[in-house]
Amino acid sequence: MHIRELLGRGRPTFSFEFFPPKSEEAAKQLEQTIADLQELKPSFVSVTYGAGGSTRERTIEVVTRVKRETGIEAMAHLTCVGSTRDDLAAVLDKIRSAGIENVLALRGDPPKGQTEFKPVEGGFRYAVELVNFIRERHDSALCLGGAAYPEKHPECGNPAVDLMNLKRKVEAGLDFVITQLFFDNRRYFEFIERARHVGIQAPIIPGIMPITNASQAERFGATIPFPLAEELDRRRDDPCAVLELGVAHATAQCIELLERGVPGIHFYTLNRSTATREIYTALQAAGYAPHH
Repeated sequence: MHIRELLGRGRPTFSFEFFPPKSEEAAKQLEQTIADLQELKPSFVSVTYGAGGSTRERTIEVVTRVKRETGIEAMAHLTCVGSTRDDLAAVLDKIRSAGIENVLALRGDPPKGQTEFKPVEGGFRYAVELVNFIRERHDSALCLGGAAYPEKHPECGNPAVDLMNLKRKVEAGLDFVITQLFFDNRRYFEFIERARHVGIQAPIIPGIMPITNASQAERFGATIPFPLAEELDRRRDDPCAVLELGVAHATAQCIELLERGVPGIHFYTLNRSTATREIYTALQAAGYAPHH
């Protein structure tokens, strides 16, 4: 089923994001996480796209398996990194033949060790080109999502330029948008206001990531509100206390977002189930998420 149909039902969607495992141990961890989170019956799950050939295969593998074995709607990420048009056309054909109907079209991050994104010969430089390419080849058979940055793309110096880039992507054929993680809801609501002001009407799903590690959260580049930063620093050396704070803060974020009518919540799980499950259970207990 197309995610745009799920979003059109008037009830918020709840979705989880995973990344393809790089080792046997990581694969076992992911299996367990998917099994744990499956009981929560998310609206859909998404699987990120590795830049290398083998992780690329794994993305399609994981997405296909989730959809086939759990019956949960699954979305494959697709990036421009290291791929020619022909490569991308082949991956899209594979996605379609696996019965996957939802794709998150992204430019992708520069490969490790590179500071700027360089397209390969015969590839794309921008996500908007990928969106156009998918629409030309597959028209409305695929439902397309894209990424947005409430605090602007790290490589873009001007948030207005960044917003117009998003507008172009939506006009090229995005059905919905998922934001990068943020820890301060005000950033999200101000971003929505600006997006609507320039005529972006697509649903914009907030991306939430519970803090589970202090130094990791500080590296993400999202603004950490001062009271949270202070509390995080106080608990820095106590992993359980950090997790507890991360879950409490993300739960409070979700409650405010849902109260103010967001189309859904997208959880960045980092392939772990504990924090996401705790938040979701708290939202169920408070009546903000469905009991199945």
